[in-house]
Amino acid sequence: MRLMKIKPKMRKRTGISLPARRKACRFCRDKVKGIDYKDMKTLEAFVKERGRIVSARFSGNCAKHQRQITEAVKRARFISLLPYVRA
Repeated sequence: MRLMKIKPKMRKRTGISLPARRKACRFCRDKVKGIDYKDMKTLEAFVKERGRIVSARFSGNCAKHQRQITEAVKRARFISLLPYVRA
């Protein structure tokens, strides 16, 4: 029995372009020690309009600071500084 070679399917190019370089963590750049849950101006930059926390891929944060942001947002939500869901 003879084996047939299967041609790989050609993928069409999509118009999506990737960023040229990875975003730098703004907290590492500014040498921030910790993120405060009472700093609403900073936290609102990392919460989407519907109330979801922005991912590290989108925001460009390092893992350490993304964990701190997540914890601060959850604390702020618990004491009603930030809403859980926005309508």
